[in-house]
Amino acid sequence: MGKGTASTSLQATGHSRSLQPSSFSIILFFASFASFALICRTLVPVIREGHVQAFARAALSPDPDLAVAALMIARVEYPKLDAGPYLDQLDSIGCEAKRRVGEAQAVAHDTPARVDPEGYARVMALNDYLFGELRFVGNDVQYEDPRNSFLNEVLDRRTGIPITLALLYIEVARRAGVHVEGINFPGHFLVRCPARRGLQYSEDLIIDAHHGGALLSQDACRAMFAKYTGSEPDQFEPHLFAHATKPQIMARMLLNLKRVYVRMHSFPQARDVTELMLAVDPSATNELRDRGLLAYHLNDFSAALRDLQAYLRLSSTTDLDEEAREEHAQIWEHVKALRKRVASLN
Repeated sequence: MGKGTASTSLQATGHSRSLQPSSFSIILFFASFASFALICRTLVPVIREGHVQAFARAALSPDPDLAVAALMIARVEYPKLDAGPYLDQLDSIGCEAKRRVGEAQAVAHDTPARVDPEGYARVMALNDYLFGELRFVGNDVQYEDPRNSFLNEVLDRRTGIPITLALLYIEVARRAGVHVEGINFPGHFLVRCPARRGLQYSEDLIIDAHHGGALLSQDACRAMFAKYTGSEPDQFEPHLFAHATKPQIMARMLLNLKRVYVRMHSFPQARDVTELMLAVDPSATNELRDRGLLAYHLNDFSAALRDLQAYLRLSSTTDLDEEAREEHAQIWEHVKALRKRVASLN
């Protein structure tokens, strides 16, 4: 692995794909590992500002390319990563995929009801190539391995998690001339091949890149929604199929990676990830809070004080429930301790 990754062993199973944990649970997590700061006698270097700015430009660009920004995320772990060979590999895969897709023959009687036979044939040709021949597959055995979140590792190892395999699928499809888009589905990122409007075929294809390009029915999506949210299937709403924007895709990749690093106690990398998350969404006050807490545990007290004070100021402008008030009280205790620490260093 790259710089300073903790050697804490990963849990091979468990698939911790829960939605965003409560803010207070994060505070309790960090408080329980307060002793970690004792071994951080020197400040840990932060990701270079130039890299953060370059990532923000790539992630917020109107260019549909996702791979460049995704490979910039990988530099959290591999600072000297050369993106060129991986972009070339994607181009090569996309070129072959385009040939396969172009040769696909529509067969009406093999196509699901209300689905465009031509679109279905193109998607199946793409699936056969990516998952059948190239053998890209979801990593269910080591789901928490951070390498699953890095596009270079996904290409090298032919395995990943829903968000990175979906990103790969989108990038290859774009190069092959197949229009698909991401779906920020709760707990499990999906891909959609939209139905061509104006035809008698109205059914979109919902694709699960983590499971070999499986095509999901509405009922399957409802069951997945219930599994990952704990809600009843009848609470499923159409807006859950909304198109995921490029910044949303990057933010979700980063959130997954941050959770993995925190569970591994790889706090320097987790802090770098929060820097990239704030570059994509500067209004994400929870990331400002987490960056401050990570700085605190890495003995960067001035940065921690700056972020936590800013978080308290920004979040106090909204109505707070009981849990949020408890969180604020916890952070206020951190701030008081930090003020004393910083004053003693001046």
